[in-house]
Formats: sequence, structure tokens, C-alpha cells
Amino acid sequence: MQKPNKRLRNQTAIITGANSGIGEAIALALGLDGANVVVNYIDKPDVAEEIAHKISIHDKCGDAIAIQCDVSKEDQVQAMFQKTISHFGTVDICVPNAGVQQDARLHEMKLEQWQRVLDINLTGQFLCARAALQEFLRRGMRPDVSSALGKIIHISSVHQVIPWAGHANYAATKGAINMLMQSIAQGYAPHKVRCNSIAPGAIKTPINKPAWDNEASLNKLMELIPYKRIGETEDIGSVAAWLASDESDYVNGTTIFVDGGMTCYPGFTENG
Repeated sequence: MQKPNKRLRNQTAIITGANSGIGEAIALALGLDGANVVVNYIDKPDVAEEIAHKISIHDKCGDAIAIQCDVSKEDQVQAMFQKTISHFGTVDICVPNAGVQQDARLHEMKLEQWQRVLDINLTGQFLCARAALQEFLRRGMRPDVSSALGKIIHISSVHQVIPWAGHANYAATKGAINMLMQSIAQGYAPHKVRCNSIAPGAIKTPINKPAWDNEASLNKLMELIPYKRIGETEDIGSVAAWLASDESDYVNGTTIFVDGGMTCYPGFTENG
């Protein structure tokens, strides 16, 4: 876990899907950097409240609250931002992280499976980014807390560039997130908004537990990772905290792959 510091003091961050896995690690990392944190969740409110409490009681962290919101619903996203602004005064950092998988071979995929993944993974990121931009522009610069008007950090995946048979709906959303992020950066950089993405590779989370919870599966996974270890959620949290800080002030419109080299296509080490 990163050492506590105050790079994000007096700033407020919304992290969607923050009551487990990567979202939880990002919430804790930004809290340790001094940010006030909104732990968004759709279910398991007790877990979200526990994470918010863990941040709030830490003497090196900012404050934290938990807010329920289905990010695919426009009215719920708007309500989440309104509650955040009412409680903390504004929003400085938005991390659209919430995502789902509903896997099937394409010729067997139901429209409902396709649509649900797009609704959460892509429309949810659009709705949160739009709400964040509206608040940044309404509020104006706060030079005492940040060099940027606001920061948006999309959570993508290595599958924005690596095809994934049997997961076409998921991969399609991640490829689209890259263009969404770059279009936001291109359009709003003149306003001093920074928009970037983090693309995790194989990370030890509950959603992919079958891929790492036994020796045979883990050994097979290692064939895809040149660095020969599976990522931890804290690996993503530390990158998110850096991207949210002024230390990365000249980083805009880019994707940071946190994947142990997975996108180096290790299968071609010996000419494929």
C-alpha cells in the first residue's frame, strides 16, 4: 500500500464501482492522498459503508461517504453528483470504474447480454464524464488545490487493444472507452481538464478468481504476462492517485497500461 501523503488534499473524488476490487483500491489510494472520496456502489451497501468508514477514520485520509447509483441510469448519476456537491462542495476527480462482464460466443450472445455490458461499461462512463465536465465548468479553476480544472480517469482494459473471443461485448466497450477518453481530452484540454485512462491487465480480483486461485490456472496465466506475476489492485490504485495529482499535470489523452507487459504479446517471443 502506498504511503499516506497530501497530494490530493481538499479535493473530492467520485469512484464508481468502488465497493470491491479495483474500485475499492482506487478509493483507498485517493483517500490516502488526502482526497475526500465518494464510494459508489450498486449493491452490498454494508461493504461500501465499511470502505468509506475505513477512509474517514484514517488520520491521514480525507473524508468519505458511500452513495448508491446505477451508473447506466442518467437520473441516478445526476443525483449522485448532486449529493456529492451538496456534501463536499464540488467534484475535482471522477474515476468511472464500474464494469461488468456477460460472456458468450457472439453467435450465441443475447441482445440483453450485449446491451447490459454497453449500458454499464460505456454509457455509464459517458454519463459520469459528462456530469464531471459540467461541474468542472460550472465551478471554475481552484488553483489553490490543483493546476487542472478537473481530472477524469477512465478505467479501461488491455482488451481495448487485445481482441477477446467470447467477450466481444466487453472488448467493444473498452475499445470505445479509448476514443471517448481521447475525444474528451482533445475537446476540453483548452479548459485545463485532464482526461486519461488506465488499462489493467490480469489483476487479482473476485471477477477473475478462476484464472488465479489454483496453480494450474495461474501457470497458464503467466504465459501471457512477461513480468511473471499477477497484478494486485493496489497497482492500479497507485497509478490512479498519481494521475489525479499535479505530478502528472502534462499527461493528457493517454492510456497507461498496467499489465506486466501483457500488451507486448509474449506469444511472439520466439517468432510466434
